[in-house]
Amino acid sequence: MKKFVFAFCVVCLLLSCSKKYQQFIPAYEIHPSPGKPDYGSLENWAAHPYKKDPSDSLPLALARDYKLDSSVDVFFIHPTSYTDPSYAFGCNAPVDNATINARTDNKSILYQASIFNSVGRVFAPRYRQANIGCYFMKDSVVATAAFQLAYEDIKEAFEYYMAHYNNGRPIIIAGHSQGTTHAMTLLKEFFDGKPLQDQLVVAYLAGMPVRPDYFSVLKTCTQPDETGCYCSWRTMKTGYISPYMKAENYTAVVTNPLTWNSEQQSASRDSNPGSVLRNFKKIRPHVTNATVHDGVLWSDKPRFFGNIFLFFKNYHVADYNFFYLSIRRNAEQRAKKFEN
Repeated sequence: MKKFVFAFCVVCLLLSCSKKYQQFIPAYEIHPSPGKPDYGSLENWAAHPYKKDPSDSLPLALARDYKLDSSVDVFFIHPTSYTDPSYAFGCNAPVDNATINARTDNKSILYQASIFNSVGRVFAPRYRQANIGCYFMKDSVVATAAFQLAYEDIKEAFEYYMAHYNNGRPIIIAGHSQGTTHAMTLLKEFFDGKPLQDQLVVAYLAGMPVRPDYFSVLKTCTQPDETGCYCSWRTMKTGYISPYMKAENYTAVVTNPLTWNSEQQSASRDSNPGSVLRNFKKIRPHVTNATVHDGVLWSDKPRFFGNIFLFFKNYHVADYNFFYLSIRRNAEQRAKKFEN
């Protein structure tokens, strides 16, 4: 557990905005909202089309030719930002903590949710997320309860969104890490074989394994412009299989986020149009490649200044960052196909 947390922190330092979020903390200290979040309040949304937030941001190269297509809604579920090893707030984070909210907004909302701002309106609820340690907790009853509480908030936020904002619009579901844990449950409850599946453009389920038989009707995307399906991948250094993957008794679904084609399992660095790493304003082309291998996505060591300090083989934190521009273009492609 200690090795995982240390690796997580180091990779975050190299591939995202490090501790820059701390400068924004004071702006989050003026709106107490203890207990169960009220999704009628914009303060309980990390991203929302009715307010200015980091999901509206763009790298400089994209800002020059930015054109908003607001025909689709994106429901984005952010990954864990409650990483305190002391469990300062117990197993679930409050939604009114300034440090956690600043970290959420200026990391995952900025670096991940912003990918989708060209295809439509981005909604990302704050929720009483489970502490990262719950994934490794020996007491499974306590851990399960923590994730269930977190999902209850996601479910309520989605139901509020559907009742007040959707109005029959096409939907993209996207999540990362813990966000994907909840996105899978949300898809199974509301979309899988349900009438709402007809409104699903695509789901991006990054950072967590999806069993091939997890959904009853919802299928894996096999083509770049296919709609009503889902994509999933976990990124590791080429040649590496983590111990917990070796213990899995199934081969997880993996989509190549450079080809988006089940018949093209490998793509070179040259086919990677652009990654967004620590410097959000800059898009870096050809940072790494992508190859589907036995339930995991393998990528060679990324090329960027400072990669000499990247010793770890689990590229989990960069599941979106490595393929930022490719995912953005793919979402646009699927949204256009869905509209037509």
